[in-house]
Amino acid sequence: MFDLPGLTVNGTHTVNVIHPCYVSNNASYIFTSNPSIMCVLLYIFLGSLSVVTICGNLLVIISIIYFKQLHVPTNYLILSLAVADLLVGVLVFPSNMAFTVTQCWHQENLFCKIRGSFDVTLSTASILNLSCISIDRYYAVCQPLIYKSKINYRVVVTMILVSWGVAALIGIGIITAGFNQGKCEDNCLLDALISTTLACIFSFYIPVIIMLSIYLKIFLVAQRQASSIQNTISHVTKSRVTVNKMERKATKTLATVMGVFLMCWTPYFLCMIFQPLAYEVTPIAVIETLNWLTLSNSMLNPFIYAFFYSWFRTAVRMIISGKIFQARLDIL
Repeated sequence: MFDLPGLTVNGTHTVNVIHPCYVSNNASYIFTSNPSIMCVLLYIFLGSLSVVTICGNLLVIISIIYFKQLHVPTNYLILSLAVADLLVGVLVFPSNMAFTVTQCWHQENLFCKIRGSFDVTLSTASILNLSCISIDRYYAVCQPLIYKSKINYRVVVTMILVSWGVAALIGIGIITAGFNQGKCEDNCLLDALISTTLACIFSFYIPVIIMLSIYLKIFLVAQRQASSIQNTISHVTKSRVTVNKMERKATKTLATVMGVFLMCWTPYFLCMIFQPLAYEVTPIAVIETLNWLTLSNSMLNPFIYAFFYSWFRTAVRMIISGKIFQARLDIL
């Protein structure tokens, strides 16, 4: 993912090396016949990301589906998120490896449109499922007395269907409208700006505002609850230790959830929202790197949302050891 200088072939024309594994020749992309070490290492690395993404989310899916004790509304939201991230690993990762993002700027064929539609749909579905999980956590922490009545199976199924429906509409709509990730030319600046802005608003900015607001509320409520516990317990020293542990755990969890999410997604969407207004084309290396950074969030989600739960660690041990084939043991 580096910009490399052009190469002169037979002294006739210049072949631009715009990717470790591709060269550009007369506005067309050609996979290099002699892959460099950088190209091989790049594809090994990206392939490893795909495998980890698939395996991690597959473990989450198997755990929740197989163990009846885990059939609760909250875990169905995690299951929906894992399905979206699994499809990212199965469909989006390989297609991006075989056909680079920037390659589709110059070749608007059917494969590019399908690839782009899957990319936008699954990424948006992942973000919207994260938003649903934040809503679930809000009621669990801030409204515990009405949690079971508010977050039941019917509500969870509705949230999942809405998330996937909205994601599909955005994915199909943006591709149909000709969402342009590259430098706009001629008279398409306004169209590109509108489509890019709408994509960023509905796929990222609105869900992020929702999640930030909810998690801030959860953190504030957790702090108030911790202070209340500290005031009601007579053993002040012991209570302070307990409260400090609770606050540190809440802070660490929320900081990890939002920190990793924003780290993966914010750079790409900031680039997309300002790119149509830029005078210079964003370097290919930057676009490719930011795109893979967003996809890596699907790899990290199982670790963030599942590895925090003891039931998942126990389920993974049972799956890996083969105990899952012996009997349905109580893992809770």
